[in-house]
This record gives sequence, structure tokens and C-alpha cells, in this order.
Amino acid sequence: MFIIIDGTKQAEHLQQTIKSQIQHLKKTPSLHVIVVGSCVPSAIYVKKKVAACHNVGISSTVHEIDKIATTQELIDKITTLNQDDQVHGILVQLPLPDHINRDAVLQHIAPCKDVDGLTVYNLGHIMTDTSGIKPCTPQGCLQLIHSVIPNLKGLHAVIVGKSTLVGNPIGQLLLHQHATVTYTHSHTKNLKHLTRQADILVVATGVAHLIGEDHIKPGVVIIDVGISRDGKTGKILGDVDFEAVSQKAKAITPVPGGVGPMTVANLLLNTVKCMKIQS
Repeated sequence: MFIIIDGTKQAEHLQQTIKSQIQHLKKTPSLHVIVVGSCVPSAIYVKKKVAACHNVGISSTVHEIDKIATTQELIDKITTLNQDDQVHGILVQLPLPDHINRDAVLQHIAPCKDVDGLTVYNLGHIMTDTSGIKPCTPQGCLQLIHSVIPNLKGLHAVIVGKSTLVGNPIGQLLLHQHATVTYTHSHTKNLKHLTRQADILVVATGVAHLIGEDHIKPGVVIIDVGISRDGKTGKILGDVDFEAVSQKAKAITPVPGGVGPMTVANLLLNTVKCMKIQS
């Protein structure tokens, strides 16, 4: 039976769990979001995050920074938030303008307030399978996979995309679940040969419909992380051709309504975790 992995439903369940946890805390978790410029997609994402915070009882503050701000000005803002005991989580909304050094900015966030899990400190914890803040999207991907396959031991997971945001860390998380992991990317030769071997296929490239029916074997579980918009129709598309693979795959996350809601839910989870670490 073909399964559509409902990320919206799972995220709602996770948010209810988080809300119950917060009701038993002595303090209210606080998330501060830094937004640089006026990118419309970023504004939409931030609005969703703020609404989700309100829904579970997390205090949220959005800091809107002019698009001409310098890297140092952003670092100075983060330094102020790092030093504020009332700030439990700091999120820099990506992407940043081209003139800003993204890595310099992200690495300046205190690891205990790094709700995105993108500092070297927290990424290092993923490599060593020790406690730390896990990146929101990879963590959500793993939860979605577990909803279909509880035990990943010995399964072959193929990752398409090697970014620090998704591809690299989700591969490490799957490796720690005792899956056999293969990384592929834009320079990989004969991509289809590798993706056809996958029991679990995670695709995070931002290239619409990169993966079709001839890229997969029967029974594969697909996590489609990518999201883009058709320039002609305005339709939101994933990296995987949903209709083409649905006759062959065991399960797939839809776009939208798959990974996105779980990313937001895990941001809330990480905010609570950051507050507990600081306490």
C-alpha cells in the first residue's frame, strides 16, 4: 500500500507534546529570530515560526535588520543576544544577502542558544553521536522516516545533496541508526545507478523533479526535502516527481506538507532544549 507521509499531522502531534512540556516549566522559553532584508519567502517562513511559537507557549521576538547591514553589525547583534539570559534561542533566518559572511555569523551564535544546530560545536556532536542540538530539518526527516520504518538497521540510505543544512547531517543521523549511507551530489557520476539501490532516499537539492520513476527501485521510502516554484504556473514543486514515483515507491513525503512542518516543530523542540541546557 502506497503511503503519503503526512508531515503536517505529525508536526501537530509533536507540537502538542511540546506544549504539554512547556506548561510544566517554571520559565517561558524565548526564541529570537534575526531577519535581514525583506525577502518574501523568508517573511512567510518567519511568520509560520512565530505562529507556531505562539501555539505552544514560546515567546518569540523578530529582529528586522536592514539589508545593507554588515557582517560585523550582525555579529554585534548576536553578541548582545548571547549575553542576554532572557534569550534562550537564536535563529538567523536564511538565506542572508550575498555580501554577508554567513558562516561567520552562524558560528558566532552561542552553541547553547543555537536552535538551528548549525554551529561547528553542535554539528560536531552529530558526528560523534553525542548530546547536542540537532539541525531542525534533518531531525524532522529522521522522525518521518521512523514513522514508516521503525528499525533502520542494515538498510541502504542514499542522500542526494551534501549541504551542511540537510544532506550532510541527515546522513550522519542515519548512520547512527545503523543504516548504510551513500552520499551523492551534483558531481556524482551515474546518479540513477546509486539511487536505484536505496531503501531510503533523501533528496535535498532544490532542483524541481530531479528524481523520477527511473531513479528508484520498488518499495523505497522517499523523503523529499527540496522545494521550488514553477516560474510559469506558480505551483510549488519538490525535488521528486511525486506522481511518477507514487506507482513504485512504498512511501513519500508530499511537497508542501511533508518536511516543512516538521522543521518548524523541531525548531520549537530545540528552543525548549536550549532553555533546559542553559538552566
